[in-house]
Amino acid sequence: MASLRELRTRIKSVNSTKKITKAQELIATSRITKAQARVDAAQPYADEITRVVQRLASASSLDHKMLQEPQSADRAAILVVSSDRGMCGGYNNNVFKKTAELRKRLENEGKEVVLYVSGNKGISYYNFRGEKVAGTWSGYSQDPEYSAIHDLRHHLIEGFLAGSGSTVDTRDGVNADQGGQIQGFDEVHIVYTEFESMLSQTAKAHRLLPIETVVEEEKLELGEDMVSDKADHVSAEVDFEPDPDTLLAALLPQYVSRGIFAAMLESAASESAARRTAMSAATDNATDLVKQLSRVANQARQAQITQEITEIVGGASALADSGESD
Repeated sequence: MASLRELRTRIKSVNSTKKITKAQELIATSRITKAQARVDAAQPYADEITRVVQRLASASSLDHKMLQEPQSADRAAILVVSSDRGMCGGYNNNVFKKTAELRKRLENEGKEVVLYVSGNKGISYYNFRGEKVAGTWSGYSQDPEYSAIHDLRHHLIEGFLAGSGSTVDTRDGVNADQGGQIQGFDEVHIVYTEFESMLSQTAKAHRLLPIETVVEEEKLELGEDMVSDKADHVSAEVDFEPDPDTLLAALLPQYVSRGIFAAMLESAASESAARRTAMSAATDNATDLVKQLSRVANQARQAQITQEITEIVGGASALADSGESD
């Protein structure tokens, strides 16, 4: 059994750690609210640009590379969104597992996979394993800004438009070979963490490019006679200037950039929620450990007092016996 001094030292150390984890829990809780507010604030823009792109797509020829499935996809890029800091439980590990699953599926399809990583934890993870990473960005996982991911989103879009048969100029964060050129790719995927609730965050893999198009059939319900229908309103006919194909070509990069930034915001909220859960569990464990150590320390103290009393009684008895013998 450890000595009483050692137990008291351990109790003091655990209490110090408990203060740190409790502070981290409170900070993460405050950041969750801010992150959720940012996600909600970005939603109106997302809804509006989606509506405009849908309207343009319905009036255009859809003859744009971002909307067309490639005849042969030889090279696929994966953007891995991780955190800059730790102490967030299995948040990063779930992202790495989902990335490994996606990578294996793409490689089984005969595609060369190129990794792009956002977040210091992801960078350290792949560097430690000797994985080749084509580009890295960090420093904004908890508070992403649209301007901070400028090079990231523009490189992914330019690389896709160039295709695997061409090259694009390098940007900040991209690990290019000598000459400043990097090979393009035919698909772009993103792995991030979707915020579902304070206690549930799920790693998701989503294909960004080419954009998946869904054609919906419009149903016509006849009214009382053959020349009327049951529609409550009539959609306005819109004339586009310039033509829909030109507008669509200008808006599609913005639409994809919005998707990347939305994933960053979701990941930021998920990171704070995961850190809050992890720090709350660490604080509870520290509390339980202090109780256990205090119980052991009290037992050690009682044993020490009992031993001292026994020694005193034994000494008194010895003195009494020696006095009687004299």
